[in-house]
Amino acid sequence: MASVSIGRAALATLGVVALGLVAPVAEESLATPTTPAGAATTVPAYWLVASDGGIFSFGGATYYGSMGGQHLNQPIVGIAATRDDAGYWEVASDGGIFAFGDAPFYGSMGGQHLNQPIVGIAGAAGGGYWEVASDGGIFSFGNAPFYGSMGGRHLNQPIVGMAATPSGNGYWLVASDGGIFAFGDAQFHGSMGGHPLNKPIVGMTATADGGGYWFTASDGGVFAFGDAGYFGSLGGLPMSRPVAAMAATRDGNGYWFTNNNGAVSGFGDAGYYGSAPQVLNAPVVGMAATLGNGAFGGVPFQSGTYGFDVSKYQCGQLPSQHTFGVVEVDGWSNSHTNPCLAAEASWAGAGLNLYTYLTTGASSSGPGICGGNAGCNFGYGEAQHAFADAQAAGVSTGVTWWLDVESSGGAFQTGSQFASGNADVVQGAIYGLEGEGINNVGIYLSADNWQSLLGSYSPGVPLWIAWYSGNGGPYGCTNARIEAQRVSSFLPPGPIVLTQYTDTVNGQSIDGDYAC
Repeated sequence: MASVSIGRAALATLGVVALGLVAPVAEESLATPTTPAGAATTVPAYWLVASDGGIFSFGGATYYGSMGGQHLNQPIVGIAATRDDAGYWEVASDGGIFAFGDAPFYGSMGGQHLNQPIVGIAGAAGGGYWEVASDGGIFSFGNAPFYGSMGGRHLNQPIVGMAATPSGNGYWLVASDGGIFAFGDAQFHGSMGGHPLNKPIVGMTATADGGGYWFTASDGGVFAFGDAGYFGSLGGLPMSRPVAAMAATRDGNGYWFTNNNGAVSGFGDAGYYGSAPQVLNAPVVGMAATLGNGAFGGVPFQSGTYGFDVSKYQCGQLPSQHTFGVVEVDGWSNSHTNPCLAAEASWAGAGLNLYTYLTTGASSSGPGICGGNAGCNFGYGEAQHAFADAQAAGVSTGVTWWLDVESSGGAFQTGSQFASGNADVVQGAIYGLEGEGINNVGIYLSADNWQSLLGSYSPGVPLWIAWYSGNGGPYGCTNARIEAQRVSSFLPPGPIVLTQYTDTVNGQSIDGDYAC
């Protein structure tokens, strides 16, 4: 039996979600726009699919259409990408197939008798696809050869997913107890069958060479077999929603998870390009890897738009002509709640983001995820306090949140001797907001201060960079990162989502922001 890697990521990214307080929106309004002709499509990207057939595209993954808003006889249970990344299939629990982009329709089990419902789909090398039912029955369409199945055979637990080999000439089935069944050129590299699990397995994915595979449990625990590397997991994190699916990058050096509310976490070289909005019409049930241009998605404003960030200092002096507004919640750890929070949140409207001003400290007690680290405990409590303050003010907490990290006023001390402790506080605050179910948590910081405040801490989260260009605003996201890297000896790889380009607008003391 292959060795099994189990654990949690030291710097897990954006793990969990709870119910938000904003109106549901159709997935088409959130999908990354179709990748323009000539745009680079070499960056690992991903699609999410909801049970109503809605598709969410991230990382510049092209949106080809969906079943969102259309009648379905039964809910969607999975998604598979075509081999050329120019289309995808959705499959419903009754075996119905819905094809988009260049994905051909070869037939389906829709309308036919099934002993058990369909639970997954995988694409074959020759242009066809397989459907798998919970009893392990396999249904082949197009040029997808039938290599065998578990249909009619005893299973200790039901099948919950499948993955095709890289050649497309075989497939693995995984059961909820971690049992693995290999067919065609799929090799058996080990399983969790017969071993105790904290939570049931919900999905699997394979390495680029077919020499290994991963599967994940509903608590985000990862099990790696064969040559599949272990890059971290969500096991042990406080989670308000279960993990629903996983997908691996094409080079096999990373993987993503999504929970059933569309909160995405990336490990290894799986970049974080955004999560679904807080409130969905239907839960997310599947995920597929593809290629894109690395564009960040899932925020309530469009690239190239302008907004402002406001605090208690702008009470009664709010500007107009904005697309989004980033509103202060707390101006100091566990205190100084913005007295104009409710009014400013109303002003921000549909473009509302929230931020809280972090300060350092230590707490002797905290959540298990912090492992007794006093800084992490403090940051966790600080974030949860800000979340409670926002709730008490009656504002929508189900939005993107930002953690304001500065040295101003002694909030954080600078220097290498403080960086590790500072990073512990920030990571604890990320955990604290994740624990309240926030999909997108980012960090605000001046690029030239990152290393002096946080050292080499490198969370895979969105970045809001303070960049006073003197040019009347940034002139493109590429320039924003170039400028940030020019003045910084270190900057984490997370996407720059916002840049703060000025602190004076029309003679008024207010920060202007630009959406990348």
